[in-house]
Amino acid sequence: MNTPTHDGFPTTQLFLLGLCRIAEPVALTSPLPYAYDMMEFFMGPDRANAAFFAGIFVAIFSLTESLTGFWWGSLSDRIGRKPVLLLGCAGTMLSLFVLGFSTNIGIALLGRALGGALNGNVGVVQTMVGEMVTQPDHEPRAYAVMPFFFSIGCTIGPALGGLLAQPSDKSPGVGGTSVITRFPFLLPNIACAGMVLATMVLAYLALDETHPRFRKKPVERDNLIPQPDDSEHAPLLQSNNPSAGSLGGMLVGAVCLLSAHTVTYIQLLPIFLRTPPDRRVTQPNIHGVGGLGMSLSEVGVVMGVNGLIGLGVQMVFPVFTDWVGIKRTLLVMTTLHPLAYFGLPYLPWLPPTTWRVALWTWLTVRNVFSTFTYPILLILIKRWTPNPLLLGRVNGLVASAGAACRTFFPALAGLLQTIGETHQISALAWWGSGLVALLAAVQSWFLQVDEHSDDGRESSGTSHS
Repeated sequence: MNTPTHDGFPTTQLFLLGLCRIAEPVALTSPLPYAYDMMEFFMGPDRANAAFFAGIFVAIFSLTESLTGFWWGSLSDRIGRKPVLLLGCAGTMLSLFVLGFSTNIGIALLGRALGGALNGNVGVVQTMVGEMVTQPDHEPRAYAVMPFFFSIGCTIGPALGGLLAQPSDKSPGVGGTSVITRFPFLLPNIACAGMVLATMVLAYLALDETHPRFRKKPVERDNLIPQPDDSEHAPLLQSNNPSAGSLGGMLVGAVCLLSAHTVTYIQLLPIFLRTPPDRRVTQPNIHGVGGLGMSLSEVGVVMGVNGLIGLGVQMVFPVFTDWVGIKRTLLVMTTLHPLAYFGLPYLPWLPPTTWRVALWTWLTVRNVFSTFTYPILLILIKRWTPNPLLLGRVNGLVASAGAACRTFFPALAGLLQTIGETHQISALAWWGSGLVALLAAVQSWFLQVDEHSDDGRESSGTSHS
């Protein structure tokens, strides 16, 4: 079934793997349009801290993911990638049902926690891409495929969440059944679970194992380090190459910072779109003037189209990196990224006829910054990994570290959002995201990598601009 094209590119298998990749962003993003509304619904009259609890709701997914990500990656090194991938899909479905049938904040948090703990797909998918693609020239194209499908998930998830949540509020006649009335957030979770089930069945039937020891066609010996040690106690770093260890830590740090400000963006954007303009503040005001005051359905549409924009951006990524180069692309995108966060809170300054165009322009630009950065970091991590047979553990470590940052920063962003709403500083949380992105921009200039080398392990201590 592993049928590469004439140039050796595994198109079919990457497509199947991409379908599995959709599961995690669907589970992660489908509740985002209604997270704030869900917290208000469960809290009743006392809604003052809804933004803070919405941040906790978003963060707990990443908290449990950070605690189990390395374990799932290690398990995939022992039993193969495909079984762990299927287990992750099954865990995602379970979490969606728990969330859909939640009746209070505690059960909703449990559903999100299960979604993170039982989903080991992030690191495993990254590992499978690295094992499918053996030619460095194919890496930019291959590593753009998974973010492409991630964007699809980020399109479908929020669209389903925004359009299907609380159906009785949108269409009073729909709320006639007791199930819909009692569980107003059930429909989007059932829809997402059905989609995950379909991709799980397809992967079981058609996706090939990629682990060098478990796949049907043995891996070429030339692609492996002679007699690699992949035992339980094998080191992830090369002790005889301190510069390689330093680069590895810097790459993990870069992923953490990108994960941190990306998840706060995902969390804060629906709140910004939903929050009405703050009439207590005189325009223009450097502290911000509130949000755009969209309906829940409009938020779902905006976030869905945002995913479509991401799909288009993915197609440009390989062409752009071929033209500019991997390292220069990384530096340009990370350097400009903070501007996206510092500028968004001031969209309400614009007239109604203008801010919609500005919003779509902003979404496109911010998609470019994020989409072009993440695949480059994954490519560099694959090239740095000292032992191919330990790639699952390395990517599991990276996934856990990124998830740990996605745990802390949503809660902090929610707290800043609450403080900002209380003190008429609606831009406060966005300033915080901008500062994290600024730190990531500074850090990227200290990454010592050679983009011209076929193997980052051979030149990890040399910088070529």
